Amino acid sequence: MNTKMEELQASCDTCPVPTALREELCRICATQQMIRGKWKLMIVWLLRSKSMRFSQLMAAMPNVKQGPLTEQLKELTAKGLVSRTSYNEMPPRVDYCLTEKGKSFLQVLQAMDEWAINNLFP
Repeated sequence: MNTKMEELQASCDTCPVPTALREELCRICATQQMIRGKWKLMIVWLLRSKSMRFSQLMAAMPNVKQGPLTEQLKELTAKGLVSRTSYNEMPPRVDYCLTEKGKSFLQVLQAMDEWAINNLFP
């Protein structure tokens, strides 16, 4: 078992599971923790093909408020899924785009999209 998995298991106090299942479930739990949040999956999906400014993300998700969107973007940036580029212009401009790690997560979202097409909207 690698060091990251050991650290994860040592810090995982949300799901006390038998040791035999721990490694398998901790991977799912760790992934869930990275994407936990009402808007994170939508943000990643919107950034799949292009970078977007904060105002573009707000416009694409009309039900999101500024504070929660800001917080979700900070968390995605901290987890390494999204990168934030700030330009020294007036007015200030900030672009968000997927990192390589974020792009690799698109496989998961594409599978979810296909599942929804086949099971929720046949």
